[in-house]
Amino acid sequence: MQGKVYLINVGANASQRFCSPLFSDGTFEFLPIPEDRTLPGAYAVRYRDLRSHYDASRSLAPFVPARLLDWPAHNDPEFHTFTYGDNCETSPRAASLKSVERDDSLLFIARLCPWDDGRPTHRHGFYFVGFLEVREVLRDVRAKPSQSTLKRFRNNAHFRRGLSDPALWDRFWVFRGSTRSLRFARAVHVTRALAERLFTAAAGGPWQWGNGRTELQTIGSYTRSCRCVLDPTLPGHAERIRALWEWVERHAGAPS
Repeated sequence: MQGKVYLINVGANASQRFCSPLFSDGTFEFLPIPEDRTLPGAYAVRYRDLRSHYDASRSLAPFVPARLLDWPAHNDPEFHTFTYGDNCETSPRAASLKSVERDDSLLFIARLCPWDDGRPTHRHGFYFVGFLEVREVLRDVRAKPSQSTLKRFRNNAHFRRGLSDPALWDRFWVFRGSTRSLRFARAVHVTRALAERLFTAAAGGPWQWGNGRTELQTIGSYTRSCRCVLDPTLPGHAERIRALWEWVERHAGAPS
């Protein structure tokens, strides 16, 4: 994969009172953020509907607060048909994704919490959890699309929102992945050493550590907005891209 790499922070985060669980063997479950409103109809995915990536007979309800079980989850990215959507037209956080092209990669980073003896340890970390190799981009969706488009994208959370409430065809973008796209079998730890080796700040300088912030807070700060972190047309970035995918291949495990 030689396209640009965009880093996107996804899933339950510090503003929620729960977190995606990480287990001792490196496997994990992905818990999305809550929707920002209740959604009518049958299109919403509720937290009680979420199933284990490794065993579809197992519910993810034990990892979610009981008060949220009937609340709709913003299940994005979704790793079944490999789509990801964002409000690129209206949210400054996602504006850089308007530059994504075919064959670029959307690399997803999430805040995970190790579990021990059936309970969370509250020792959080950031991990790569999967990626989309972009095959198709649907831009600035303002109305219900054609049936053929619905068939390709209907699993995406933004499409589910629009199907639940026509007011939510609200100029979002959606990206669909190629067959090379992958939800990792094991979470890939994003260490300080790895971040220093691969990534720079938006202005091109190194990430600044310390300044009263923990490493977790520093990584969270630099990944809050979606942006291109590796561009093979820039000096030295082709080597960094190779190093990234070698690291992922070494730690992500075989597809499951």
